[in-house]
Amino acid sequence: MSDFISLLDLATLKVSSTLDKSVGKRHLVDKSPETCWTSQQGLPQYIQINFKESRVQPARLSLTFQGGFVGTRCVLHAQSSTSQEWKIWTNVYPEDVNRQQAFDLPTLDETEWKSGLAALKLVFEESSDFFGRITVYDLSLEGRIVTA
Repeated sequence: MSDFISLLDLATLKVSSTLDKSVGKRHLVDKSPETCWTSQQGLPQYIQINFKESRVQPARLSLTFQGGFVGTRCVLHAQSSTSQEWKIWTNVYPEDVNRQQAFDLPTLDETEWKSGLAALKLVFEESSDFFGRITVYDLSLEGRIVTA
């Protein structure tokens, strides 16, 4: 049993683009299997997670894509609580499938990141869709709040 919490409850989301209002960013976290976020065509696309006040240490990222519209190479850029600069933290490589995929994230051991992250950006550099569209039905980010 882990002591992880949902970090998305402490965050606001921003996306690179939205195909139309019916597939907006709010659907990333509404827990409905019927709704999704779909980007416009073209790469890269991204989902940016800004943590409101808390500094966090993400531990597990989960995504549910629509097969055929999967971000097959995703670079996670992190922004520390002490700097506005984006730095590459890690990569994940989702499969082109319709099921939830979970990725354990590396521990924040660099000195500047030990105080936690202020923001995280998932940049989809490749897509299984010929036109570069991404469709995500569910997004989950679990981890811990940094104390002191």
